[in-house]
Amino acid sequence: MFAAKVRSMSEDREKHLGVHSFGHFAITVPDVGRAKHFFIEFGLDVRDTINGIDLYTYGHDHRWGVIRRGPKKRLQYISLLAYAADMQRWRAHLGAQSIAEIEAPLVSAVATNGMWIATPDGLPVLLEPGEKNSPDVRDAVLPTRRHSLERGSPLRGTTPPTRPTRLAHILMFTRSLDVSIDFFTKALGLRLSDRSGGVAFMHGAHGSDHHLIAFAQSDGYGLHHSAWTVGSIDEIGLGSERMIQHGYARGWGLGRHVLGSNYFRYIRDPWGSYAEYSFDIDFVPASTEWQVWSPPPENSLYIWGPEVPPDFVRNYETTPD
Repeated sequence: MFAAKVRSMSEDREKHLGVHSFGHFAITVPDVGRAKHFFIEFGLDVRDTINGIDLYTYGHDHRWGVIRRGPKKRLQYISLLAYAADMQRWRAHLGAQSIAEIEAPLVSAVATNGMWIATPDGLPVLLEPGEKNSPDVRDAVLPTRRHSLERGSPLRGTTPPTRPTRLAHILMFTRSLDVSIDFFTKALGLRLSDRSGGVAFMHGAHGSDHHLIAFAQSDGYGLHHSAWTVGSIDEIGLGSERMIQHGYARGWGLGRHVLGSNYFRYIRDPWGSYAEYSFDIDFVPASTEWQVWSPPPENSLYIWGPEVPPDFVRNYETTPD
């Protein structure tokens, strides 16, 4: 195993120009009602809007997802957050790299003083000021029992729904891992965490989970999954069982990843992408220089769990049924 290298105090990471958090993702789907049902049963606070729904987590006022009606399921844009005091520096930084601002996409649901740019794949990205929502410390692992004489398991059917606490990360498809890593490093200040075969993971330099954004090789951009933090393996199991009872049995897990180390269960949505329950992921403090792993794929995807579904990394946005 390895340990992350602790940087000297003289290296002030707060001066690093880099996004600190994931803002939100925006997708279109042909049936907003089905999306609403899926995410309500998944455990999110789903709020109706004029043209669709917005995704929140209970007890948190941040909007994590924007879903609007469209002819097909399609990732429309992502939002990344930066410190408000740095926005002028960001304009100079992006201008120096000849990265032009673009028009906001029509599906945009925000009025912002941020900047719209595009990835090399053509995906619109909103870089906007906002408060840091990525963690500053590793998520606490809480005991499932408070007292030694307490029954460990309640009666079946009496448990409340699993309630994720926040959006942990998204995984997007890309035409080129190398090009995307280079762009998100140089343009947006993210850092490579690990890489294996056709996937790569990137974290924020101001302290974040093992990855804010991950990429999978494909023939174009698209949303593979959104990952949502929960408080225990038991919450993953309870959430998974609830989704099965409501007609969403397809997916992958329960298992544990190698890269990122989190426990997972992926629930397949009606359009071939996934929502993931995630627990106990690795954390990269701002004061460390993470040592990148690049193991072979057969040793890196999961340390235990069921066999991967054959179409798990298929991009249904570019290759529909």
